[in-house]
Amino acid sequence: MQKIANCLWFDNQAEEAVRFYTGIFKNSRILEIVRNTEVTPGLTGSVLTVFFELDGQQFMALNGGPAFKFTEAISLMVRCDTQAELDQTWDKLIAGGGAPVECGWLKDKYGLSWQVVPSILPELLGGGDPAKVNRVMAAVMKMVKLDIAELQRARNGA
Repeated sequence: MQKIANCLWFDNQAEEAVRFYTGIFKNSRILEIVRNTEVTPGLTGSVLTVFFELDGQQFMALNGGPAFKFTEAISLMVRCDTQAELDQTWDKLIAGGGAPVECGWLKDKYGLSWQVVPSILPELLGGGDPAKVNRVMAAVMKMVKLDIAELQRARNGA
């Protein structure tokens, strides 16, 4: 069992959101749905928590009510190996009311922030050559959805 996992606080859409997320990522599934009882604050029988996995990573979604909202202070990062995977993941996450932000960030229709980034981004930003790093970062700062080929061109000075 994974020792540390994120808990995502929803108003009352935990199950709906989890079904949305598990439909996007391979190797994802709902592990358990826990329902409110007569001693919990929600309506008896309604969903309290949903335990689930996204690509093997465990999470919990909680229907905690309207007291707290998601902010950009925390985001989930998805590493994509190809531009096609990045595009597909991006499009699925913003579907149904999500919105692009900038620099590879977006918000899904539930308000959760995501970073959809190329798996090679650390390599593009590494190597100790400040000029190359600056070119890649300048390119990232101009993009909304990241473009792997463009980032590689920036790294190479093209």
